[in-house]
Amino acid sequence: MAGLNETPKGDRVHIAFFGLRNAGKSTLVNRLTGQDVAIVSDVAGTTTDPVSKAMEILPLGPCLVTDTAGLDDEGPLGEMRVKKSLEVLATTDIAVWVETGENRSDLFSPVYARFLNACRARDIAVLHYRRGDDVEAFRRELAAVRLADAPRPLVGDLVSAGDLVVCVCPIDESAPKGRLILPQQQVVRELLDAGASALVCQPPQLAGLLAQLKRQECRFPESRDSGVKFVITDSQAFKAVAAVVPPEIPLTSFSIVFARAKGDLAAYCAGADALATLKDGDRVLISEGCTHHRQCNDIGTVKLPKWIMAKTGKKLAFEWTSGNSFPEDLSPYALVVHCGGCMLMRRAVQARIARCRAAGVPITNYGVCIAACNGITASPDTCMVARVGAI
Repeated sequence: MAGLNETPKGDRVHIAFFGLRNAGKSTLVNRLTGQDVAIVSDVAGTTTDPVSKAMEILPLGPCLVTDTAGLDDEGPLGEMRVKKSLEVLATTDIAVWVETGENRSDLFSPVYARFLNACRARDIAVLHYRRGDDVEAFRRELAAVRLADAPRPLVGDLVSAGDLVVCVCPIDESAPKGRLILPQQQVVRELLDAGASALVCQPPQLAGLLAQLKRQECRFPESRDSGVKFVITDSQAFKAVAAVVPPEIPLTSFSIVFARAKGDLAAYCAGADALATLKDGDRVLISEGCTHHRQCNDIGTVKLPKWIMAKTGKKLAFEWTSGNSFPEDLSPYALVVHCGGCMLMRRAVQARIARCRAAGVPITNYGVCIAACNGITASPDTCMVARVGAI
């Protein structure tokens, strides 16, 4: 998934441009991308909302470049624009401050101090570009940045060349037409990159596939490729899959390996324990990092609430967020259940976990929560699950 067109937004390096109004941010973004991404004008405040463009900057690789409104905007509407611009920092790897001119007076302004403090609090790399400087030289400076928060593998470090992994991918009414969902695609690709083999099936075909592999193993005991390293399933099929997979074959889910790579699996496992403490009337936030058309049997709005209430036996109040939306005030919630985060960068998922931790609100994710609802416990050390009896 290293190419420009194939790389999801959540796996790109996010570079955002900040500065005062009319500092030249939009001009720099256009010159850097080689396209008219942002509207350029001498009128202060031309850019009103963040504007993003995907591109590739070697050796950084696939990037998402974002232009923002001036941080010195004024008035009630200007304050809203500034707030929106600063929110971009939650998903920024490299922040570029575009200086207004030779005297660099903006670097002594309270606006710059606020920006710099926000970057330091999030451990974001900060670069400076002075209007009129060589863009190609700046491009090389960008490419030389070494990010502290490097991408983590999903499953590549769990397998060796020649290993065999079975991927269980239900095709139901919520599956996209003609393709697998992104987490499944990424896991299969990473297995192939590691030199492992991936067998893909639906839940009803799993028992027959495992039996066929077992027969092959008995016929060719010398073959190191016949045994199954582990089974990885869509979380919503946990109950059916756990009933079929023998105890000696490790089992996990796509959502759990994403929790390991982008989130905090230990925190998610602790958050799942909070299911036992929920009371009637408690509010539960279900948050997804993407926006998509809701189907009649949608996992986030239909299946998860049903499973959670069946597990707890409580009447709960559910609320939902999607995309970049996430509440500032988490205190009303007794639990947050987050998606795997395949469309979010790791920094954004970590920021949400940190906000839950600061508010004292437990957080879990789809895979860990669904496993818990089916009497299955995820291990934060191995990311595999222990099947202790489905409910």
